[in-house]
Amino acid sequence: MSRKPPLAPAKAARSTGSARLERVDDLIDSRLMARLDRLDVVSRKIFTGKIQGERRSRRRGQSVEFADFRNYTHGDDLRFVDWNIYARLDRLFLKLFLEEEDLSMVIALDRSQSMDGGTPNKFDYARRLAMALGYIGLVNNNRVSCFAFGAGRVERLTGLRGRRRTRELGGWLLGQTTDGDAGFSDGMKTIALGGQGRGVLLILSDFLFADGYEKGLAYVAGRGFDVYALQLLAPAEIDPARHGIAGDLRLIDSESGHETEVTASSAAIAQYKASLENYVSGLRAFSVRRSISHQVVETSLDLDTLLVEYLRRRGLLA
Repeated sequence: MSRKPPLAPAKAARSTGSARLERVDDLIDSRLMARLDRLDVVSRKIFTGKIQGERRSRRRGQSVEFADFRNYTHGDDLRFVDWNIYARLDRLFLKLFLEEEDLSMVIALDRSQSMDGGTPNKFDYARRLAMALGYIGLVNNNRVSCFAFGAGRVERLTGLRGRRRTRELGGWLLGQTTDGDAGFSDGMKTIALGGQGRGVLLILSDFLFADGYEKGLAYVAGRGFDVYALQLLAPAEIDPARHGIAGDLRLIDSESGHETEVTASSAAIAQYKASLENYVSGLRAFSVRRSISHQVVETSLDLDTLLVEYLRRRGLLA
């Protein structure tokens, strides 16, 4: 089982990094909405939706766009017979069409205490990212569901569809707070067994779990989800020395309360960075083996750049 790296200096105390989020407009503004209106979520897999929607499927159905012919068999609906071909060839052929179907988008938000740290604050960044991704799903008429895991329970908001549900999603995200440990495995199990249908699953977390990430990711891998693991890390967690972390420190694990006294020498920081890189590399390798897309996201990265450039290159958005 993987172990998270030694405590990052940024986890020694809470840090807001900016004014805290209080209104839906703090999560997403009109300028960003205008840019996101042109994007849509892309699945690397073809899913069967619960109702007809706006996404083209390889399944043959009864939409308006012609796809192919096949031979008529006894019991087929005569309304879809091509009588022009019958008149020429004296054979019955059935017209096939591309069926359009909806896509389920599931957003899993880590609300454990370790997320309430860093500058910019990881939890605020995660909620803004969840809002942006959810908005893209809503304006494209996809089914959007959100789960927030932490402190031994899972909060949920399910079955959203359409632009008019934007403020409902924003209000739910604003109501989430950090508390306790992650409970990642239980959270992923809840999602895997939650009957959300098949679709895209976006996990927003720092993935710094004391009991590892393997069991949780195994629950959702191969369950019909197209999984994206977005690992959110604060700049000081990635490079402590560059952000003024030095000298004798008392680090407090924000989830367990365990205290550790360290001297942040250049050698100690180098060792920490190597440990973090090994941890991230292990998560990436584990994800690749299970067809999960993993991406490290530094919370200083502008949200526009992340959505419009990075995630489009990774194939999540188009």
